[in-house]
Amino acid sequence: MADLRALFSSNDPSSFDVAEAFTDRHNQWVLVAAALEEHLRRIADRSFDVEDLEAPRSNVIVFHGVGGVGKSTLLRKIEAALTAAEHRPEQWGAPTWTDQVLPIRIDLSRAASTGSDFERVILTIRLALAGALGRPMPSFDVALRHYWEHVHPGEPLDEYIRRSGLAGKFTELLPQQLQAGAGEVAAALALPGMVGSAAGQLTSALVNALRERHERAQALAGATRTAALLEATPDLEALSYYPHLLAWDLSRLPAKKRIVPVVLLDTFEDTADRHRDFERLLQRLVWLMPGTFFVIGGRSRLPWADPALHGQLDWTGPAAWPSLAASLTVPQPRAAGSGARQYLIGDLSPEDCETHLSRRLVQDGQPLIGADIRAAITARSHGLPLHLDLAVSRFLEIRRTGRTPTPADFDCTFPALLARTLSDLTPEERHLLRSVALLDAFDLDLATRTAGLAQQAPARRLVDRPLVNENPYALWPYHLHRAIRSAVRDDDHSDDRWTPADWTQAANRALAALGDQWTHATALGPSRMLLVACLRQGLRLAREHRLADLGWLAAAAHAYTDDSVWEPLSLPTDASADPAPDTPADALAELLTAIARRQHEHRQRTADRLTAVLDSGLLPGELAEMGLYYRAKAYKDLSQNQAARAGMQQVVDSGGRYAPRARRGLANLARLAGDFPTALAAVPTLGWKGRHHRVHGDILWSHADTAAAVAAFEAGRTEAEQHGAAGERAMMQVRLALAVSFADPDRADDELSLAHQLLDGLDQRSNTLLAQVVTLIKDAGTGDVTSRAQSLRTGIEAAGLPFLHRFVELALAFHHAVRGEDQDLAATIDRLRALTTTGDFAYFTDIAHYMAGLPLSEPSTTRWTVNEADVRSAWRGLVRARQEHLLAGS
Repeated sequence: MADLRALFSSNDPSSFDVAEAFTDRHNQWVLVAAALEEHLRRIADRSFDVEDLEAPRSNVIVFHGVGGVGKSTLLRKIEAALTAAEHRPEQWGAPTWTDQVLPIRIDLSRAASTGSDFERVILTIRLALAGALGRPMPSFDVALRHYWEHVHPGEPLDEYIRRSGLAGKFTELLPQQLQAGAGEVAAALALPGMVGSAAGQLTSALVNALRERHERAQALAGATRTAALLEATPDLEALSYYPHLLAWDLSRLPAKKRIVPVVLLDTFEDTADRHRDFERLLQRLVWLMPGTFFVIGGRSRLPWADPALHGQLDWTGPAAWPSLAASLTVPQPRAAGSGARQYLIGDLSPEDCETHLSRRLVQDGQPLIGADIRAAITARSHGLPLHLDLAVSRFLEIRRTGRTPTPADFDCTFPALLARTLSDLTPEERHLLRSVALLDAFDLDLATRTAGLAQQAPARRLVDRPLVNENPYALWPYHLHRAIRSAVRDDDHSDDRWTPADWTQAANRALAALGDQWTHATALGPSRMLLVACLRQGLRLAREHRLADLGWLAAAAHAYTDDSVWEPLSLPTDASADPAPDTPADALAELLTAIARRQHEHRQRTADRLTAVLDSGLLPGELAEMGLYYRAKAYKDLSQNQAARAGMQQVVDSGGRYAPRARRGLANLARLAGDFPTALAAVPTLGWKGRHHRVHGDILWSHADTAAAVAAFEAGRTEAEQHGAAGERAMMQVRLALAVSFADPDRADDELSLAHQLLDGLDQRSNTLLAQVVTLIKDAGTGDVTSRAQSLRTGIEAAGLPFLHRFVELALAFHHAVRGEDQDLAATIDRLRALTTTGDFAYFTDIAHYMAGLPLSEPSTTRWTVNEADVRSAWRGLVRARQEHLLAGS
């Protein structure tokens, strides 16, 4: 069918071709075809009985989804595909059944809970059968004729059909068939004079004949309950049970005339009201016609299998509707034949969006909408077909003005999309919808508190709607459809739209609710997942709405950095393109992002970002200390140790929560300068917060005291496990593997394997690279260490971690000493000397000499904690032990 709105958008419709571009939806067709095929097999079984009112029903399939997702289009295409093969998309494939089916699509969008609308449904079905069969349905037609005369006295049925908009090529057939049905009944009763008499008289005669078990009457209209239905007052209530007679009539058709109706009820959500009156009538239709297959499209899942509806509908619960109950809690489509019959119509894939936009408007065989604009529309639509259609309309409107559309024209939302979304929400649900639009994800409590409500009931109603997606395995299971969320947040047109003050108040409520969730959970035990999730949402809220009070965010920031895990808190940003922070929330977000991103950026970039944040003066006390401390760490990694010492000392002098870490930093800087006694003296003052075991172990392995170093790192790992500090535990394991790798390469394999397991997911780049150095040391004496070292240098340079170059050279010195490669060892020592001219790590040059048993070429500045001769002997002993190990293995 042509897109008439597009066709009438230009004075020159020949300039481009317009069409309704239907996107595949192949999976949904497969589900319908499989369910219909199963239905046909069931009703063909000899045990099937249309008069069985107790058997569970499985003659219905439901497609639900947010407004504008394409449910009506899907039902129209299913109708067309079942009508004729030429209307079926080629990719759908041919059906496997041979039975004749009759698709009947009924749009319920105009319906309300009134009798005339149910009459419309019944008449639509009967009219379709009139055209397909060309014969009366005797028992049903007599009942309908009796009803019509009673409820619409003096109004001919054909006139009503035309007036109600049901007129079509079968308009005249139904009254004729009703008359023919009356003739068949009269003939069966041998009462030919009754044909033109009042319907009530003929009905009474038929009832009497049925009560008297008149053989011809029973053969013609002998359903078990026919007489009782005809005796009942012919009102709307009775009409809703007449489909039982229609089902019986259909079951009595000759085999060659047999036909299976497929009724497609579109826009089912418009039948809902507080009392479910109209829905109750439609449910009777489905239940009383078990031989008919129903396809229902609506915004919500069909709740008929919910026992809570008992009393509101006639048949409820999972025993009555097992195929609906099977998917009540599973919104995603299941495989065909799994028993589930409720399917969420999902968003279109980017590829489907591209196909839709390419085919919708065509000029000279090419897409009228350019590729760059198609990409912009696709990205903003989040796969919602209604957004695509609205964007096409906007494209045509812009062209009509004489201007060429650009991608920027489609970086927008559409009021019509929001209007469709809000149309069937209560005022309370609309308020809640806007509130949760602030949140990336939420649960019932978070939604309720963000909206400032006292009860969770509105939130429960909202999350049951298809505009809310659910992931039951997520920390917060619910999130708004992204296109709808954008439309809600950009709303400038709705009558009840929020003011900026409204948004700010809701953002403050949301921030407080997030903080309470994290605080309460932490009281029961640390939850890293919840911490990071709350920080992500909280930081975004505080930044976007310029909230002045950081509140719990400061404490959460400290908790985030305590464990050295470094999950990303936001997407990478380019500081050169972004404005400088101008609120405390901006500053905190940049602070944490810079600290976390240092695992993926050059350390100089980290130092520069932290300097900019500190210079803004927006960070309060301890958060400023955090920035100073991590900038000092960046300086240390860059081998700018004078700046690192100054920064660490400033933090120590402040006496705040980062002082123990800064004291550790000063101890490490002393060690790097070769002042081991000063570093060792600091160990007893550090405690757990200063990571005393890590500092002590680094001193010990540098002295080649492997056993003592391993013991220190094991103690540090145990302490980290006791504190639930996964990041520190991984660091201890890498250092333990480092100490072992010189002395015991076999054990080092196991320790490295555990180190990689513990590092997985922690995003510790420097420790990951150090673990690769450990692998070189473990393999020292084998053939490919030199080439692997060169590759590792490239990664270290890219990471901006120059201190690790010294470790690579130390590993190579060990390798060449073990192999007795004097010339290569001399070159390695020269490189080490060049890398340590500042004095930091100069003791690595000493250790390289000790490994090979070479005298120092110049006086050493290193101050060891034991006699230098003992250190020399220990390192030389490790080389000899490796040589013996390699000989034993050869």
